[in-house]
Amino acid sequence: MLMATPTSRASLNLLRRSPKPKYFSSSSCQFRPSTFRKSYPCPIWSSSFSFCLPPPRSTTSTSLSSSFRPFSSPPSMSSAAAAAVDSVISEETLSSNPLLQDFDFPPFDSVDASHVRPGIRALLQHLEAELEELEKSVEPSWPNLVEPLEKIVDRLTVVWGMINHLKAVKDTPELRAAIEDVQPEKVKFQLRLGQSKPIYNAFKAIRESPDWSSLSEARQRLVEAQIKEAVLIGIALDDEKREEFNKIEQELEKLSHKFSENVLDATKKFEKLITDKKEIEGLPPSALGLFAQAAVSKGHENATAENGPWIITLDAPSYLPVMQHAKNRALREEVYRAYLSRASSGDLDNTAIIDQILKLRLEKAKLLGYNNYAEVSMAMKMATVEKAAELLEKLCSASWDAAVQDMEDLKSFAKDQGAAESDSLTHWDTTFWSERLRESKYDINEEELRPYFSLPKVMDGLFSLAKTLFGIDIEPADGLAPVWNNDVRFYRVKDSSGNPIAYFYFDPYSRPSEKRGGAWMDEVVSRSRVMAQKGSSVRLPVAHMVCNQTPPVGDKPSLMTFREVETVFHEFGHALQHMLTKQDEGLVAGIRNIEWDAVELPSQFMENWCYHRDTLMSIAKHYETGETLPEEVYKKLLAARTFRAGSFSLRQLKFASVDLELHTKYVPGGPESIYDVDQRVSVKTQVIPPLPEDRFLCSFSHIFAGGYAAGYYSYKWAEVLSADAFSAFEDAGLDDIKAVKETGQRFRDTILALGGGRAPLKVFVEFRGREPSPEPLLRHNGLLAASASA
Repeated sequence: MLMATPTSRASLNLLRRSPKPKYFSSSSCQFRPSTFRKSYPCPIWSSSFSFCLPPPRSTTSTSLSSSFRPFSSPPSMSSAAAAAVDSVISEETLSSNPLLQDFDFPPFDSVDASHVRPGIRALLQHLEAELEELEKSVEPSWPNLVEPLEKIVDRLTVVWGMINHLKAVKDTPELRAAIEDVQPEKVKFQLRLGQSKPIYNAFKAIRESPDWSSLSEARQRLVEAQIKEAVLIGIALDDEKREEFNKIEQELEKLSHKFSENVLDATKKFEKLITDKKEIEGLPPSALGLFAQAAVSKGHENATAENGPWIITLDAPSYLPVMQHAKNRALREEVYRAYLSRASSGDLDNTAIIDQILKLRLEKAKLLGYNNYAEVSMAMKMATVEKAAELLEKLCSASWDAAVQDMEDLKSFAKDQGAAESDSLTHWDTTFWSERLRESKYDINEEELRPYFSLPKVMDGLFSLAKTLFGIDIEPADGLAPVWNNDVRFYRVKDSSGNPIAYFYFDPYSRPSEKRGGAWMDEVVSRSRVMAQKGSSVRLPVAHMVCNQTPPVGDKPSLMTFREVETVFHEFGHALQHMLTKQDEGLVAGIRNIEWDAVELPSQFMENWCYHRDTLMSIAKHYETGETLPEEVYKKLLAARTFRAGSFSLRQLKFASVDLELHTKYVPGGPESIYDVDQRVSVKTQVIPPLPEDRFLCSFSHIFAGGYAAGYYSYKWAEVLSADAFSAFEDAGLDDIKAVKETGQRFRDTILALGGGRAPLKVFVEFRGREPSPEPLLRHNGLLAASASA
């Protein structure tokens, strides 16, 4: 899910012994049970594939090269099968339900809850008939196996992705209920498809045929992925165990959705109305304006930033300013405790859901012959459980002393400022005093920087960077595709010849009442030769980027924090890998089939450009005067990049470590509770012990409602790759525009173009000329010297 952006800038004292770290050695790619080779994930049979969600329609014909036709039958479908389906799906349903109509882009503006039940059921009946027909006629060949299979998978991915996306960005009780009703039927079909023995045997026959060696690398990867996924979805189990496995999958899907809904509802539930301005002393005008805007939306029509009243919520643009700037310590504590305890009590309590998810994941692993769920997860990644744990341990060791010193510096500074709490700083104090120390040390006030980072200027600069690096042009195409909210923008991506090569949506602003938190990117449709329509050679990819940044207040544009700028760059990196793929095999194009622990490479790579002088100066223009960010402020921003690097590293390591611990050693129903595990891990990964009532796990959507279960370590794993990739540009010379363009083209032709059609280590070596080194990451985080002396 590429769902949420990482917040760490970490160290790697770890790999200092070798310029070619063993973590990325091809010999470390193992798969258990040992009778299978390491293979790779694909959304065809995997519900875990989720940067977030997918979707497509529009009544206007465009140059997308491919309208989506839910009922375009492959040539193999008999007229009898088609007639059987058509008899079930009435003409009236087909003509009125937007989920079942042909479209170029998704009809986000016209789909509502009433369309979900009839639309999904009709689609599933049609796909079931197509699957039966495929199983009867399947042959171990591309035209008679992979191509019709991709068409089935694509239809379900696009339509289900459409409604699932709307649930994430425009949630309603009615939509939830409709999705909940048809979800078991969707999962049942996915399991039926993934456990199809005729399809599985046909893929095995392709791998065992004399023509195997003549297949392209991308096609070989695709075949191996399908065989692996079939095993991991229970195809080798006997009937009784497969039935048990399928029940587990159904229940896990349901629990994951419920977890996510509880987090959203708990976040929405908290509202603190403030009428006394003394209570919010220290908060900047931008925050007060946002709080007043929230108050207006709740019926306080005369609310103003200056005089209130104000409403504070737990949505990030509201929560973070309170923790950073509110002088009122009691307010910080109240908001912090509310945030930390989301979805942990009453009807919204996720505790039992987490226990059941972990119990079922372990049962699933045992059925498949694994010791724990982490081994199942790692079967589809670059790392092994042992290598991931070793990475986290060494990173923690490298970060600990720096984090301890961070805390001592904070206490000392707070004491110098006369803070009564200086000797007992706790969780609701650290963010506030960190911001004060950063302002003092680097003379940077994040709120004073906001006017220099207006969203329109940031996007202009980002698109200019993309043109320089990758030779693409990005232009607004608003009105070409329907959108789900008036704030959503739509863009066209063109190559150097002016030809469209991709499209994407951008939904930038927080909407706490209907939109889930975080930031994510996902596919709408993938690039595909098979799904191309007559007269075109390929269907063009479409993506969506979703953020939750500060919305415009009054007549001001969205004025962003620097972290929000980094987040946009991060998600755009994911989108680039989806949109600039040159793979025509739809099942390995773009972000599909890329090992999860490598998928953060392009996103984290793009974040580095936020600190590149020319790039930053191109986006940092005062929204009123047009004045460029002063040079001395840029230098301070650069110096502040490594501020509290140890602490930020430990924060991510805590998340990754508790994730791995829960999916390896935790015994559901045993003597330890999930909170005991969290406390135990936190002792080794947090300088300040967690509160006894800490319930952070109840809102840890990445691992309980996203794609990062036993995989949160991927953020750290990919940081090595991304920092080293950026160092190629440093080696070429960041001031040498010709060299930057040449290196950018090489990055596009490898990291961004090859998708899941080649193993990520091979792709990295093709770009960099060698295996990854940790040195650039250590250097970027100011920890190289400390690591060398350790």
